[in-house]
Amino acid sequence: MHPTTGEPSYVVVELKQWSNAEPDEDDPLLCRIDSYSRPVLNPIEQVRGYCDYLVHFNGALSSHPERIAGVAYLHNATEFGISGLYDAEQNERGMLFSEERRGRFLAFLKSRLAPKSGALAADELAAGKIAPSKQLMAVAAQEVREREEFVLLDEQRIAYETVMRAVRRASTADHKEVVVVTGGPGTGKSVIALSLLGELYRQGRSALHATGSASFTKTMRKVAGSRKREVQDLFKYFNSFMTAERNGLDVLICDEAHRIRRTSENRYTRAEHRTGKPQLEELLDAARVPVFLLDEHQVVRPGEMGSLKEIRDAAAAKNLACHEVSLDSQFRCGGSDAYLRWVVRLLGLEEGGALTWDPDDRMRLCVAESPQEMEDFLQERRSEGYSARMSAGYCWKWTTKYAPGQSLPTDVVIGDWARPWNVYGERGVAGAPPAALWATDPAGFGQVGCVYTAQGFEYDWSGVIIGPDLLWRGDRWVTDRTASKDPVFKKSTSDEDVDRLIRNTYKVLLTRGMIGTVIYSTDAETRAKLQELVAPSANRPVPA
Repeated sequence: MHPTTGEPSYVVVELKQWSNAEPDEDDPLLCRIDSYSRPVLNPIEQVRGYCDYLVHFNGALSSHPERIAGVAYLHNATEFGISGLYDAEQNERGMLFSEERRGRFLAFLKSRLAPKSGALAADELAAGKIAPSKQLMAVAAQEVREREEFVLLDEQRIAYETVMRAVRRASTADHKEVVVVTGGPGTGKSVIALSLLGELYRQGRSALHATGSASFTKTMRKVAGSRKREVQDLFKYFNSFMTAERNGLDVLICDEAHRIRRTSENRYTRAEHRTGKPQLEELLDAARVPVFLLDEHQVVRPGEMGSLKEIRDAAAAKNLACHEVSLDSQFRCGGSDAYLRWVVRLLGLEEGGALTWDPDDRMRLCVAESPQEMEDFLQERRSEGYSARMSAGYCWKWTTKYAPGQSLPTDVVIGDWARPWNVYGERGVAGAPPAALWATDPAGFGQVGCVYTAQGFEYDWSGVIIGPDLLWRGDRWVTDRTASKDPVFKKSTSDEDVDRLIRNTYKVLLTRGMIGTVIYSTDAETRAKLQELVAPSANRPVPA
């Protein structure tokens, strides 16, 4: 409790064992210490980010932001050893104390925390309603046009500052360098991309955002550029740079870079533009600071080749410095690292075999006995104000042409349950949104989405139908390429590639939900295995 006001009071303390640290290249927000090869966040900025995040998302603090303070205490450090860190701005949410300032540290704590029980304050914080994470599309417009909407933490902030520093160097020293940011689903890659784009846009620098996803790019154009054409024009495709001026941009942000293809050429490419130049090389050449954000486990189509090694090798071939930042903490799937690990182990994308799900308080997971049970459960969650979508492996024929006025054909048929795929194309049909808006328009719930419309998006609750292309037999998964109706799989696509891409597809689908996931398999043996792995107390989708 606060000694003066008597109100609840909270102090976030970031303890460091560092004995010395110094600013990285005179940038006070980043610093270097001997035990790390890469720059890390200044502890002042680190603890300030934690305070800001709590104020954004905990109801006990969002209405009383003055109740929280943040300090970094370097209890092994002398003033001389960390003197450069004080260059970062300090305030109530970000203060720094060394061992030599222990007395001041104690005085600060006493000024915020009364010498009596803090149990009531702790209870209030623990019971504080947790606001849902800010969904990317909901704040994209403000992010790009107006102000910083997201709080960037730890590695996210390091990635952001690494790019901004590269931009400053490139403009003053007339050279270029590459930044690669890697991370799994929900680690904040697209949040970083939008934060960068917004700041560069406000600074008047030439910067563009590019992806290989029609759904993602079209949605960004609609949401972020709804009233401003110049904002819409910030969002491009990877194949938009075949004829781009060399280093014509300050920054090119390549989001979802795992979807980079071998070449930008297609059957419509004019003869004079058919150079055979790799798409990756086009992207590297287009800007002084090309930025790539990727997750190598989200490659879902043959010919997609955006990997860390490919980018690193291509940069080296051009004698370009390549800075790499790995994101660890994830904010989709309720921030549950355990759930993400469960998914990649389930699908055999990491060694060690499938794990029994150990329920945590961050992510709900259940297995449905039927698609109707799954849909009913998700509909209940929608009635409570949550967003929800159903998606499936590409195991059913997709009708792509409809007569005017015709309702969507119910292509996804499982027993007596039948639903349409999401709309194919750029126009809504009979109240259903166009493909690019399936994941963000509430009217998208009535259709089943595929990986190409779900990838890059998030919703509160995710229902995933595992089709007959992925079956559990005995003690392992078996992929059946004959069950896939995905036209991107050609006869020339190897069985090994098909197996990898099908597993990656389900990894994408299973990691879209922010609060919970409901799984249904069309195969009885696979369903039994999933029910065995998911704790019996949690494995049926009963109302929460």
